[in-house]
Amino acid sequence: MYTELNSILNTSPDSFTQGEFVLLSDRKSDASFLIHHFLSLYLRARCKVWFLGLVQSFNHYSAISQRLGVSLVQAKEKGQLVFLEGLNESLSVLIPQETDTRSQAMGFLSDPAVGLKSLYEFVRSSVTSSGGGEEEADGAEEWGPPVLLVDDISVLLSLGVSVGAVLDFSHYCRATVCSQLQGNVVMLVRCDGEEEEDDGDDEGSERLLKGLTHQCSLTLHVQGLPTGFCRDIHGQVEVCWRRRQGDWQYTQKKLFQYKVHDKGASFFAPGTSSAVL
Repeated sequence: MYTELNSILNTSPDSFTQGEFVLLSDRKSDASFLIHHFLSLYLRARCKVWFLGLVQSFNHYSAISQRLGVSLVQAKEKGQLVFLEGLNESLSVLIPQETDTRSQAMGFLSDPAVGLKSLYEFVRSSVTSSGGGEEEADGAEEWGPPVLLVDDISVLLSLGVSVGAVLDFSHYCRATVCSQLQGNVVMLVRCDGEEEEDDGDDEGSERLLKGLTHQCSLTLHVQGLPTGFCRDIHGQVEVCWRRRQGDWQYTQKKLFQYKVHDKGASFFAPGTSSAVL
């Protein structure tokens, strides 16, 4: 958990906005440090977290979280963290075993054209059966609002899933987690190529990014420095808040430069911001 980023977002484990859909994105850079930040933030906030890890193993996330002072192993053992390891689940679908007792969350791999209904059903049934603030069966723990983290959702495009199916999945997850249960959703999407590039590809990451941006209330977009490599600064993050005021949508943007360390990140504000209605 990066304290400087919490200050920028005006959030903390003791005080954070509920019912929020947070979109993380990157272009020619790596925004994965933000996934680790939000994971540690919500675990420290005693939320119950469902993590769809589609690109890395549990051990990968666990090792990084350990450096941030959070134990994913303990969180799993306590029932606070439910981790879907996409790599293992994918193998069990593609190379089924007779004794396999896997969930059907990644069942779309056998037929991507059917969409992500099986993955959404996994999320819906898991989250609604263990709603935020519900005391566990043994009475030992009580968790806060539910949180769904996805790293990264754009990988589904390379598995043959259409952009429309991914946007439907995110829409229903937002309706269930954010609207119905007043929890939060955090998704990471990666973009290839140059910004505003229009190559006529309706099924690319650019279309996915635009569609998800319309759904979310907060975006953090990570990109490299326009001036190129710098040893003391790793890149910049554009933070965009979207809030409604009556019939109007209020948008505020701020740009920060950052440097990631082993146990945190430093953020520097170059003094650029904008707000529009």
